[in-house]
Amino acid sequence: MAVEVGVPQMGESISEVVLLEWLKAGGEYVEKGEPICVLETDKANVDLPAPEAGVLQPLKEVDAAISVGEVIARIEVGQPPAGNAEPAAAAAVRADSAPPAAPAPETPQETPPAPPEPAPEAPAAPAARGSALSPAVRRLVQESGVDPSRIAGTGRGGRLIKQDVLDYLKSREADGDGGPAEVEEPAAGTTPPASVSAPRAPSPAAPVAEAAPQAETAAVPDAAPAPGAPAAPVPPRAESPPPPSPAPAAGERREPMSRIRKRIAERLTEAQRVAAMLTTFNEVDLTEVMALRSRHKERFQAKHGVSLGLMSFFSRASVVALGEIPALNARIEGDDVVYQEFVNLGIAVSTERGLLVPVVRGAESLSMASIESEIKRLAAAAREGGLSLDDLSGGTFTITNGGLFGSMMSTPILTPPQTGILGMHAIKDRPVAVDGQVAVRPMMYLALTYDHRLVDGEQSVRFLVRVKELLEDPARLALEI
Repeated sequence: MAVEVGVPQMGESISEVVLLEWLKAGGEYVEKGEPICVLETDKANVDLPAPEAGVLQPLKEVDAAISVGEVIARIEVGQPPAGNAEPAAAAAVRADSAPPAAPAPETPQETPPAPPEPAPEAPAAPAARGSALSPAVRRLVQESGVDPSRIAGTGRGGRLIKQDVLDYLKSREADGDGGPAEVEEPAAGTTPPASVSAPRAPSPAAPVAEAAPQAETAAVPDAAPAPGAPAAPVPPRAESPPPPSPAPAAGERREPMSRIRKRIAERLTEAQRVAAMLTTFNEVDLTEVMALRSRHKERFQAKHGVSLGLMSFFSRASVVALGEIPALNARIEGDDVVYQEFVNLGIAVSTERGLLVPVVRGAESLSMASIESEIKRLAAAAREGGLSLDDLSGGTFTITNGGLFGSMMSTPILTPPQTGILGMHAIKDRPVAVDGQVAVRPMMYLALTYDHRLVDGEQSVRFLVRVKELLEDPARLALEI
C-alpha cells in the first residue's frame, strides 16, 4: 500500500514552501516520524516527518516551489528489510531512480589483468556531522571536487546543506583558491524526462514582464486560410528561455535573493500598504531598573539559571499596559475587531537569514524568570535554525530592540495582523532635569508604532506613559499597581 506525503498546513500566511533538501534517498527505508526532507518557508526551515514506515519514493526535485497540500513523495508501506536484503519495492524504486551505470572499458585479451590489490578504506565523509549527505549535497560535492570535511555545516545538528557548499565555493573563488571564475548552482536532481515539457509556473514574486510575450502571442488571431486551401499546420510554440541576468559590473557581485528575504520584503510592503501606521515616542529613565539588576542579578542567576536581562522588564511592563489598552493587543479581521485576552509576545531576533520574530506564548501568565528563559531558548533556536513554525506563529504584540546595534531612534514597522510594536533603543547617559536639578541618567527612547485604523493617538500615548511609569518604578511590576 502506498501512502502519499503532502506538504502540511504550516501556519498563518504560508501558502508555498521550497524543497531545500532530501534527507533520505529514493528507495531508502524510513521509519514513521523520521525526517525525510527539509522544507524552507519564509519563517523557518522545517523537517517533514514520514507519516508511515516504508520505502520512500520522492516525487519532487530539490529547489522546487511547492504549494501547501501538494504531494511531494510516496511511501510504500512495509516492514524493514531483513539483514541486507532489500524489499522488492525499494529495489524497484532504487532501480528507477538510479542513473545508468557507465560501461566498463574493454581490456585487451592479450594482456592478462593484474591481480587486484585491496583498495584502501576510504574515510567516511563527515560533511553532515554524523549524518549521511543528502543526494543534492552529495551530487554538488562530487561535481565541484571539494572535500566536505573542510566545510562547516549550518543545517540542523551540524548537517551540511547545499547552500554551505555554494558559500564555500564562492569564498574559495574570492580568496583566489583556484576556483572557477563563476560558480553556478547545478540543477537539482536528474534531468526531467522528455515528455515533461511544461515549464514550472513563475512564482508570485516573478516580474510580470516574464508573462508578457505569451500574452501578446495569445492576443494575435491566427490568419484565416484562403478559401478552399487546406489549413496549414500550426507549428508548436517555441519556449523562449528566460532573459539572462545582467553581468555584474566591476566591483559588484550578484546573487539571488533568498526566499525568506523576499517574503520579508513582501510582508513589510504589504504592512505599509494596508495599515495606517503611525509612531509615537517617549523616553524612560532606567536608573531604578539598572540598580535593581545590579543588586539581584547574581541571586537571580543562581536560582533560575538565567541572567536577569532588560527584556523581561520591558515584556512585563508591556503585558501590564496591554491589559489596560486592549486595542493594541487586538487585530482586524474584515469588518470585525478580534480582542485577544492572552498576550503572545513576539521578540524580534536578528539572524543570518534575516529578522525572525519568535513568540513567547501566554506571556501574561509568566514570571520574569520564565520570560527570560523562554526568550533565551527562542533566540538560540532562531540563530541555530531550530525554530518550529509554532514558535513563529500567533503573535499578538511585538517588541524589537534596535539598541543592540546602537540605534538611538527608529520607527518600527508592524507585523501584520498585529496592531502594535514597541521599539527599544540604545541606553545613553544624558543630562536630564530631576527635582529641579540637572542629573546624568541612563536614558532610552521608546517608539510605539500602531495601526491608526484601530488604535487612537490617545491610547498609544497612554500605553507608552504606562510602560514608562512601570520601568521608572519597577516595584510596581511586582505589586501590579
